[in-house]
Amino acid sequence: MNIASTSRASWLRMYALAVAMIIVASTSFATNGYFRHGIGIQQSALGGAGAALSLSSIGPATNPASLSFIGTRYDISVAVFGPNRDYTVTGNPSGFPGTFGLAPGKMESKSNAFIIPTLGASWKIDDMNAVGLALYANGGMNTNYDTRTFYDPSSPGTGVNLEQAFVGGSYAIQLVPDHALGVTLLLGFQRFAAKGLGSFAPFSSSPQNLTGNRFSTSTGFGARFGYQGKISPYLAAGASFQTKLSMGEFEEYKGLFAQNGDFDVPASWTAGIAVMPDKMWTFAFDVQQILYSGIKSVSNPLKPLELAPAFPDGRGGFIPNPNFKPLGSDGGSGFGWKDILVFKLGVMYKSSDEWTWMAGYSYGQKPIPESEVLFNILAPAVVQHHIAAGVSKLVGDHNEITLAFMFAPATSVTGPNPLEAPGQQTIKLNMSQWQAEIGYAFH
Repeated sequence: MNIASTSRASWLRMYALAVAMIIVASTSFATNGYFRHGIGIQQSALGGAGAALSLSSIGPATNPASLSFIGTRYDISVAVFGPNRDYTVTGNPSGFPGTFGLAPGKMESKSNAFIIPTLGASWKIDDMNAVGLALYANGGMNTNYDTRTFYDPSSPGTGVNLEQAFVGGSYAIQLVPDHALGVTLLLGFQRFAAKGLGSFAPFSSSPQNLTGNRFSTSTGFGARFGYQGKISPYLAAGASFQTKLSMGEFEEYKGLFAQNGDFDVPASWTAGIAVMPDKMWTFAFDVQQILYSGIKSVSNPLKPLELAPAFPDGRGGFIPNPNFKPLGSDGGSGFGWKDILVFKLGVMYKSSDEWTWMAGYSYGQKPIPESEVLFNILAPAVVQHHIAAGVSKLVGDHNEITLAFMFAPATSVTGPNPLEAPGQQTIKLNMSQWQAEIGYAFH
C-alpha cells in the first residue's frame, strides 16, 4: 500500500467526526424493519442490490469479498432522510373493567428529518489481498408523538429512540483469479430511550427501568462473511452472512425489553447475481433475509401482556391473566416482529466514460403482523416498496460525485387493539419516507 501518512491522519479525523455525528444524530432508517434498504450511495440508488458488484469501499457493509475488486478508494456520503409516521385509532374505548382502550383519532410523529453520514476506505495490498474500513448506521425504532398515547401522566408525549452505529474492518483475498472470500469484524454501538410508558409499570419486572430515563448505551461485536466471483464475462455472483451482534443490555430499560434489557442486532444473509450483457449495462438482483425472530426483545409477541377481565385493583392497574410474563423477563412482551425476505432489483447504464445512471426497486415483507399493532405504535416500520434512482459523474481522472434518491410510498398495517373488548377498536399504522443522498469518492 502506498498511502501517505497525512492521508491516513486525515481519514482518521473524518471517521472520528462521522462517529460523533452518528451518535449525536437521531437515526431513523426505518426501511426493512430497522435495516437500511441499501448501504452505500450506489447500492441505495440500485434499490439496495449489489451483493455481486464491487461499487465502492462501503461495499463490505453488504459483502466483504467485494474489497478484492475495488482497489484503493475512499468514499463519503451524507443522506437526508425523511420518514412520515402516524397511527389512527378507530372506535371509542369500551370502559369495560380489565380493558385498555386508546383515545380515538389520528396522531403523527413529529420527528421527520435526519442527517446521516456514511464513510468507507479500501486499500489494495497486492494482487490477492485487500483491506478496508467502513462506518454506517441503522435505526428505525424512532417516534415522537405529542400525546399521552398510553395515558402516562408523568410524560407529555410518547415515543422511543433507537440509534445504532457500526464500524467494520474488512479483509478480502482472491484464492483464485476473479473469485474472492472476505470477512468483516464488526463493532456496534447503540443507545435507546423511551417515554410515555408509565402505565405499564405494574406489569414490569423493573418499573424504575421502564420509561423516562436517560439514554441507555451498549456495545457489542459480530462478523460478516462473504464470497464474490465472476462466473463468466457476463455473470457475477455474491453472497454474505452476518452473525448476530451480541450487544450489552440497556440497563436503564431492563424493565422494558425482554431478557433484562437485551437488544442484540439480528443475523441476516444476502445472495445476489449481476448480469452484464455488454460494457454499458449491468443488471443486479439480490435476496436478503433478516432474522428478527432471533432477538426476543423484538420478536416476543404482545400476548403475554393480555389482561384478564377484572375490576381495577387498588393501584389503578389491572389484574393480569395467569400466563402473564412481566416486561423485561425472558418471556416478556416485545414487538412481535417476524423474519422478513427482501427482494432487490437494480439496473446500471454507463452512457459514457464520465456518466453512469442507476435505478432500482426493492420489495420487503412487513415484519409487523396485524395482531401486534398496539406496541408497534412506538415503531411503525411497515414500508414495503422502495423506488430509487441515481447518477454518478467522473470528475477529473480519479474523483467521482454521486447523487441518489429514494422514495417509499405509504404502507399501512391495521389490526385490533388486543387490550380492548373484541371488535371495539382498531389501530392503523402508516408510514412513508424519502431520502436524498450526495456522495464523493476519490482514488
